[in-house]
Amino acid sequence: MYSRVTLLEIDTTRVGVEDALERFTDEVLPELRAQDGYEGVIVLTTPEGRGMIVTVWETEEAAAGTAGFAAAALDRYVTLFRAPPGREYYEVALAEMLPGALAG
Repeated sequence: MYSRVTLLEIDTTRVGVEDALERFTDEVLPELRAQDGYEGVIVLTTPEGRGMIVTVWETEEAAAGTAGFAAAALDRYVTLFRAPPGREYYEVALAEMLPGALAG
């Protein structure tokens, strides 16, 4: 299992964190789910607009193969960010999610 980590900062003078998350959920998440090898996502935010998106992929190739999709998705929302987001790839060494842990 592999992950792509995107670090970003929302320009909260243009859009609130909740609004940005809603746009991600409505517009990007359905496309993300359709990508080959997709296994999940965790989105972390702060009230000040800092965020981290961790996507999880079945293989290293699946994670790397969606770099173009990720770049295009970020480009569509470039005006929401204070600076260009950064991306890194990691092998998932340990993952545990309890059933219902993220029900919200």
